[in-house]
Amino acid sequence: MPTAREVRPAPLPRHVLNERGALEPVPPDWELLPPGDAALSRRIKADSPTLTVIEVKGRKRFSRGIWAPADRLAALRRDLALERADPSYQRRLDAGRARRAAEEETYAADFRAAVVHFLAFHPAYRTEAETLGTLIAAHATPVGSGTVARTERIPLPARAEAATIAWLRHQTTGYDSMAIPREKGRRREVRRLLAQRSVALLARYRAGQPIDRAQCPLHRALQADLPTRTIG
Repeated sequence: MPTAREVRPAPLPRHVLNERGALEPVPPDWELLPPGDAALSRRIKADSPTLTVIEVKGRKRFSRGIWAPADRLAALRRDLALERADPSYQRRLDAGRARRAAEEETYAADFRAAVVHFLAFHPAYRTEAETLGTLIAAHATPVGSGTVARTERIPLPARAEAATIAWLRHQTTGYDSMAIPREKGRRREVRRLLAQRSVALLARYRAGQPIDRAQCPLHRALQADLPTRTIG
């Protein structure tokens, strides 16, 4: 089986930082495959030993390409070019895209329903719940958004709850403009406190309490996101 290793970028050309953090030269007959061609990336990993260069920034991971034997990359490029020239390849590609688009549309609808269920607003605020569900789903579900909605590590209801609290944090509090000290755990503590504020705000809508729309941060956020639509 080919050895597929994950490494980190190095400050020197044609070098990587290996699993131990040590500087390691790339074999002279290897070539860097830039990110972007998923089919070729999959094939070279299955075909040959590779070094996948991953840069980590916070919780995000960015591919910087795959080092692999140049002759095998050239051969696989030729094979793939021949396949892609076949009309049946494009038909399969179009069918796959259509299937994925349908799956994403279904997931977005399911996620929106989960958000509305979590909100559990009083019937008097049904319009607000439906609108909020639409906004959160539109923000959180697109592929590549990097939000909690795209993880499969937690159940759908938990994803909906986390995405709702995150949306409220950014849209109904001053979180984005806060100057938070660079102290360990400080940002987490601020998020916890703001989450409590968001839960208290939701509780008023769940209980059907009268809302002063001029002062309510949620109502203002909904109006800002949907300026042409009347809320309530």
